[in-house]
Amino acid sequence: MIIKVSGSILDTLSKTEREVVQFINENEENLAKMSIVDIALETFSSPSTVSRAIRKCGINGFNELRYKLAQPSKNKEISSINEIMNKSLIEATEVLQRISLMDVLAVVRKICAAKDEKIYVFSRGPTAQVAKEFTFKLELLDYNITETDDPNIIVKLSRKVKKDRLVIIFSLNGQTEELVEAARNVYLNGAKSVVICCSETTPLLQYATCYLIGYRYEKIAIRDFEVTSRVPLYIISRIIIDYLVEQENQTE
Repeated sequence: MIIKVSGSILDTLSKTEREVVQFINENEENLAKMSIVDIALETFSSPSTVSRAIRKCGINGFNELRYKLAQPSKNKEISSINEIMNKSLIEATEVLQRISLMDVLAVVRKICAAKDEKIYVFSRGPTAQVAKEFTFKLELLDYNITETDDPNIIVKLSRKVKKDRLVIIFSLNGQTEELVEAARNVYLNGAKSVVICCSETTPLLQYATCYLIGYRYEKIAIRDFEVTSRVPLYIISRIIIDYLVEQENQTE
């Protein structure tokens, strides 16, 4: 029995939620191969009902349940896939726990205040994909924004940034030489900068007007190259964009 339910917990479950828990306990062997949608279909409920039933029983969501089920599994493929999926769950959970809501608001306010001015977005390497998507979405929201991942252009632009302009820097580890130099130049020019990275020890922070720090997963899938997951940066980027969209909708 994967979900042990006490009398006090049982009293909090609706009839449908009890049926969901019963189905899970009676189908432990097959559950690792199923999705939350599959369980909902089998119990004539909905994914939200399945999720709610699991959480009421003290398990932090379906992914945690599936991970527990896969641990003793003799099927190496199932166990391996669950381990890989759990990496994304860890990244998402950690980044949401680590960023402050007030820090998010501070970043959003800086971006909103700079809407009528020129905004620059700097990044390097694989992180540039995050920066390009972020820039594209801000362009759709009518922001005057320029993005580059060229090291020479980054340094030259940072030297010319005018006072009170905004620069947004995306970086995974925050150690890239050109980005650190750019952050320093922006600071010396009296301009504002937002740093979005996954390192608490990066020198970028000492030059930042405000910043958001995500979570860096230490295990690298492709060991010979620096291609650590950028999922935390994508999550932070999405939070900022979605909030800006919500603000736009409220003013219409």
